[in-house]
Amino acid sequence: MTRFYDPRDQADLERVEKILRNGGIVYSLLAETEPGIGPYQINVAEEDIPQAEKLLSLSFD
Repeated sequence: MTRFYDPRDQADLERVEKILRNGGIVYSLLAETEPGIGPYQINVAEEDIPQAEKLLSLSFD
């Protein structure tokens, strides 16, 4: 798994998780150790990054 997204806060985390789940992207969460950054890092398989980025960009349209 590769770091894909650093959510700003819990609401952003939930939004991105929903997008990935609905798009069939398997992901994992890793607790963020740096203060001032969101609660978790979202990781996806390297081969899924292009599709995950596409899904995320479509959610902003």
